[in-house]
Amino acid sequence: MAEKFIVSIDMGGTKILASIINSKNGIIAREKISTAIGKSAKEYVLDIAMVYEKVIQKAGLKDNQIVALCLGIPGSVNPYKGTIGIAPNLGLKNFDIKSNLEKLVKHKVLIENDVNLAALGIKEFGVGKNAKNMLAVAIGTGIGGGIIINEKIYRGSNFIAGEIGHIVIDKDGPICGCGKKGCFEAIASRTAIVRNIISDVKKLKKKSILEKQIKAGERIKSKSLLNAIENNDKVVIKRINESAETVGRTLGSINNLMNFDLIVLAGGLMEAVGKHYLPIVKQSFKETSLKESIKTTKIVLSKLADDAAIYGGLALTKEFLGIDV
Repeated sequence: MAEKFIVSIDMGGTKILASIINSKNGIIAREKISTAIGKSAKEYVLDIAMVYEKVIQKAGLKDNQIVALCLGIPGSVNPYKGTIGIAPNLGLKNFDIKSNLEKLVKHKVLIENDVNLAALGIKEFGVGKNAKNMLAVAIGTGIGGGIIINEKIYRGSNFIAGEIGHIVIDKDGPICGCGKKGCFEAIASRTAIVRNIISDVKKLKKKSILEKQIKAGERIKSKSLLNAIENNDKVVIKRINESAETVGRTLGSINNLMNFDLIVLAGGLMEAVGKHYLPIVKQSFKETSLKESIKTTKIVLSKLADDAAIYGGLALTKEFLGIDV
């Protein structure tokens, strides 16, 4: 019998990453395209369908070897109806992505919040295997949280649980993609880090090795930030450190409420700069947390890094289709 796989797609603010995966072989093929922010909902669907077709072709698989397409969305979604409530960084709102996508692809479509998927991946296949209560935190274009309570994903009464990026921590802060001022992600995400670096270079005329990229209008990615840190770029280090301190403080406050066993930092930014970032988060977390709250809580980096949500597709397939792939 031919082996079965899923197509697991992580739709982020900078890229749409499709992978062919099963639990035996892991990821056997990948295909990636840039996310064109500002497109219409139907154009996004066409892009997803295109990358889905390409990755299946790259893997050389037949249609009957694919069980489902699992899609992670950076925003609030209803995984039972297949609808997006709001995905502010993509400009999507009240959209039935499941039915629109199933018109173009040959397989069952399952959707979930991208960080919920990452949490599921970390819990089932990563550093969270032994955690009963866990928070996965993805720091990238935005900041999202995936909550595991008693070893199960917690989605909330209206599927919005985990949106820690929209905790308001400075009512007079920068405007967030959700429209409010001073949200956690508007202050501490990679987007916020880069915005502040650009302001430092353009408005304050501070020197940075990223100056050439900034003047050329190029997108500054996580690897560029790592390179700047390794070259002791004071502008970049300052802004990275500020983000890490804010993340630590905010997670300390969240943990005072929830008292997790484990908090896992995930995503491309952590894969790139996590070794520099994590100690600052831990110190800030310690300073904010109640002594009793912090005793049994560990903060670690995800070893699955940017692939956490991809692996989460396997857990989603089992939950909704009852199939172990």
